[in-house]
Amino acid sequence: MSQHKTKLTALNKPKLIQLIHIGKSKLCLDDDTYRSLLVAMTSKDSTKAMNVYELNKVLTRLKQLGFVVTHKKKDPKPIDDKASLDIEQQIKLIRHLWLDLHALGAVRNESEQALATYIKNQTQTAIDDLSGEQASNVIERLKNWRKRVEKTKPTLNQRKPK
Repeated sequence: MSQHKTKLTALNKPKLIQLIHIGKSKLCLDDDTYRSLLVAMTSKDSTKAMNVYELNKVLTRLKQLGFVVTHKKKDPKPIDDKASLDIEQQIKLIRHLWLDLHALGAVRNESEQALATYIKNQTQTAIDDLSGEQASNVIERLKNWRKRVEKTKPTLNQRKPK
């Protein structure tokens, strides 16, 4: 049972030290004032040298001075884990890849309408209604298409002189 208590204490100590340092920052305490507070509360000038009881004592004092502990709310996971970019950035990347393919000669019509038609054919969805996952799939298809074109298209160094 004492092993469990030690584990729990060991887990709490780093968290308490972190909270104390956040409190120091939020209360705008300079280093001298902070150290004198530590010494006054525990006779130690470093949180690393303190035990959990002493750390709790310091944290309680910081709370009395106006420090409010707030818990960071975890953001819910995005619906589409694959879609790391937000949808607007993904659509910009799709347009960029489309123009790259046009510059390489793989796409004859660089217009927005041609791109919209391509996306509609690939996803059965209008460009403005794409989900993050659909946009990611279109991006991957365009990248793969560009790779194939770049692989088959001779570069300037590979061309034979006339």
